[in-house]
Order: sequence, then C-alpha cells, then structure tokens
Amino acid sequence: MKAGVIGGGSWGSAFALYLGRLGFPTRLWIRESEILQEARRDRENRVFLPGYRFPEAVSFHHDLAETVDEADVVFLAVPAQFFRRVYSRLAPLLHAGQGVISLAKGIEKTTLARMTEIMTEIRPPVKGPIGVLSGPSFSKEVAEGHPTALVLASSDGDLARRVQSRLSSLVLRVYTTRDVVGVELAGALKNIIAIAAGISDALRFGHNTRASLMTRGLAEIARLGLKMGAQRETFQGLAGMGDLVLTCTGALSRNRYVGMEIGRGRRLGDVVAEMRMVAEGIATTVSARALARREGVDMPILEQVFQILYRKKEPARAINDLMSRGLKDE
Repeated sequence: MKAGVIGGGSWGSAFALYLGRLGFPTRLWIRESEILQEARRDRENRVFLPGYRFPEAVSFHHDLAETVDEADVVFLAVPAQFFRRVYSRLAPLLHAGQGVISLAKGIEKTTLARMTEIMTEIRPPVKGPIGVLSGPSFSKEVAEGHPTALVLASSDGDLARRVQSRLSSLVLRVYTTRDVVGVELAGALKNIIAIAAGISDALRFGHNTRASLMTRGLAEIARLGLKMGAQRETFQGLAGMGDLVLTCTGALSRNRYVGMEIGRGRRLGDVVAEMRMVAEGIATTVSARALARREGVDMPILEQVFQILYRKKEPARAINDLMSRGLKDE
C-alpha cells in the first residue's frame, strides 16, 4: 500500500511513522515550513513528536498534489475546524480508486457537520470510498509501539477490509464497522467529558467522581448518537468507552489537561495560548451543544462544561448543579 498522510501534527506524524515501519511508502504533508525542513534534515518532528525518527519509507512534502499523487489511501489528520479548508484543496487532486480516511475527532462549529459529511459535501472529480479511523490512541504510545486497538468505520466494506488488513500488525489491531455516525460522534464528544474529568481532578475530587462523570458522560454521548442514527454497540466499543477511558484518565490527554488548568482557576484563553497542539474538545463543546439543542437531547455534563468554558461559571458551582438535578431512573 502507498499512503498519503495529510497533517504533520502529533497524530499525523505518529501515524506516518507507523506506516513507514510497516514498510509502506508514505508521503507526509506538513504545512509549517520550519517543521518540514527539520523533518527533511533530521527525519524527526521535534515540535509535535520529539524523540522518534521516521523510517526511510516516509518522505516529507509541502505540496498536496505531490503528497497524494501515487497514494492508494489518503489519511487526513488535521484538526476538525481546519478540515473543510484542507479537504477543499485536496478533493480536486484525488483520482479514481483512492480511499480517503479521516483521523480527525471533532464537529465543525459553523455547520455542525462531521468530517465524513464534509467529505461527502465536497465531492472530488471522481468519487471514492471514505471512512474514519478512531479509538484510544495517544500519538506517543503509537510511536513507542505499545499494543493499540482502533476501529475503522466505512459504508464501503471493501475499503474497510482492505485497510484493516494493511494496517493490522502485532502492535496495532484494527476492527471494522459500518457505523460511521457513531464512531465520529463518540470520538468527538468524549473530549468534552475529558475536560470535565480534568476539572474534577483539579478540584481534588476522587475516583468516584471521575467514574461517575465518565459513565454518565457516555450515557449523554450515546443518547445523542442514537437520536442521530448510530448503533448502541459503538458506544460500548473502542470509539466510545475505549477512547473515553483513555482521554479522561491518561496524562497525555490534551483535553484533560485543559480541564485541569481551568479547574485550577486559569482563563481558557491563557491556556489555549500556550498550547502548540489542539485540544479538540474546546471547539467541540460549542458545536456539540448546538447539535444537542437541534436534536432535542438533554446533555447536562456537556452544558456545564460549556458554562464553565464560555460563561465563566465556577467549576464547584457546576458540580453542585449537576448533583442537585431532579432524581430519576438510570
């Protein structure tokens, strides 16, 4: 398999690194010129993935057409709020037979669209199969070769099986599903719950609190997903519970870090300003809230995270409001 990876951040770099270790000729598109030059010179991305050298099978590019020209499959690892802009440039360059798979986890703020919906809307000259790859996957741990399991969702069974067989190895196992809606919503919305978990940790609440937030947070995510046509099983799997556990508990979680800093009393703008990498949950909180209101789905944890981030609500008061809601069956 020849691959093109769009996005030289931590996940795009780790994914290209993994593909290169499998021996697949892989072209990695890097937007920032200084990072591109460093990667070409030292075969390392010291900004977003320091300490890991790219195999010789990986090459580095700034031209999108050059990156995807010979690719059998193109993987998009760009932040959700930039996805449309990048894909609009990429779509005219795609040709027959190329599969396109999103690695992004978010919901577009202006349209409330998932990434595969953006790809469907912006039609390339020759329409090819699309999908999304998600699940519990810290970039650094993939780069280190720790065993990882992911799920690939696509309505095209041939693409799913083909990519599954190519990507799977002794350190990465890929499952498949046709539930694109569920996988995308689960991957995006768990970041909001991770912010809540970070706030809880900063307030020095214990494991009881975090477990409650995760469990009830997953219930919220599933409610919205089911309303939008997703399958319940998806939220019990890698894209749902798996990624939620990772993001809410792992020290490498950017969204949990944001929550912890907010819980310590810092301003959101100050936290974001010092971060080089994107915490997708910040923007997703806005788009998911609008989506929940559009669909008429009650999501109380999401609402309190929104109030904390964007209405300057005190975290302790938000917790009290959650705990004093009307009692009901689980």
